[in-house]
Amino acid sequence: MVHETERDGATWYACDGCGMLFDVREDAESHEADCDGEEPSYIQ
Repeated sequence: MVHETERDGATWYACDGCGMLFDVREDAESHEADCDGEEPSYIQ
């Protein structure tokens, strides 16, 4: 599940598995389908 959050006056979509933020809901949903629930190993 992806949830919407507000940060710096903009709407972001966060992966519930790892918390990574995306500016496009479809990108967040695509990421979440492959997410292993761990913190991302790269800078957000």
